[in-house]
Amino acid sequence: MTLQNFDVEHFLEHHWQRKPLLIRGALPSWENPLEPNELAGLACEDDIESRLIISSNDYEMQHGPFEDDQFAALEGKIYTLLVQAVDHHIPEVSVLLNAFRFIPNWRIDDVMVSTANTGGGVGPHYDQYDVFLLQGLGQRRWQIGQMCDGNTTLLPHEDLRLMADFQVKDEWVLNAGDILYVPPMLAHNGIAQSDDCMTYSIGFRAPSQSELISHYSDYILDEMIEDTRYQDTGFHGQDNSGAISDTAIDDLHKMILHKISDKAGFARWLGKYLSTSKYSEPNAIESITHDMQNGDTIMRNPASRFIYTDDGQSLYVDAIYYNCSDETANFTKALCSYETLIYQDTMSDDVKTLIQKLCTQNAICSS
Repeated sequence: MTLQNFDVEHFLEHHWQRKPLLIRGALPSWENPLEPNELAGLACEDDIESRLIISSNDYEMQHGPFEDDQFAALEGKIYTLLVQAVDHHIPEVSVLLNAFRFIPNWRIDDVMVSTANTGGGVGPHYDQYDVFLLQGLGQRRWQIGQMCDGNTTLLPHEDLRLMADFQVKDEWVLNAGDILYVPPMLAHNGIAQSDDCMTYSIGFRAPSQSELISHYSDYILDEMIEDTRYQDTGFHGQDNSGAISDTAIDDLHKMILHKISDKAGFARWLGKYLSTSKYSEPNAIESITHDMQNGDTIMRNPASRFIYTDDGQSLYVDAIYYNCSDETANFTKALCSYETLIYQDTMSDDVKTLIQKLCTQNAICSS
């Protein structure tokens, strides 16, 4: 799947994380893989994250899972249903991500799908990450506002981050197959123009500095076997016992920097951290096979995250690390890059062992 009327190099140079871009007819042969009632069915399942926003008068948000009678009670109300990580459950939705592989896989978060009736939306807001908004069914009017920051005033609301002052700079009505790219911190507002409106939001991960420091610090502390203590063997005394010398400050600072500046250790942690599944465990996949046959198709679980480093010799899948031999490295890189591979009897024993482990982990399956 490839985006039409779209120049990757021009987009990355002029739009990515800078300014919005409307792509008309991005997927001209688009066939919506999911009907609104099917999305509502997903929102009734216990292990799926979903939200319902009713905006007839004010904005009211309810969290799933939902019951069928809750949807029946929506008649006469303006609403939006949003379901997270639909690509983890519907293969035809996960295929959408192939069109965005010009961005590294580890940056991709998930595909959130929303359905709304005429007038439905979540209100003017901004996100802290990039998003591609694909119109799947019906029409939606998108309004683009101003760039925001931490000082942007929000309306008081327990559940939603709605802007107090939304200034419309531009707007477009999107039809099925059209895509709007919105960079981080840019205010936007989507309003359904039809009762069958469905939008597919391809969101991207953007770890914050505080998030990285917090999780990496926890990892370092867990990995430390013996706590190194401060030493001042060369101490020659000082005039005032109440002072802490510049030398002591430097030495204590170096103790911290020495531990956190270990790039190899950071890379090991980062591989596990970024490959951690968004949810506690990847969803079960059908046709899982431990005894693959020659010619079988190997497929990644859409809910699993695959990352490799060290030119393929380090593989991370759902926070589990695999040390790969030289002959396994090429397979590792291919597995992380392509949606499917073909199992061959001529594969090395090391590759077959890795495949077996990944099958047991429920990260890959055979069709």
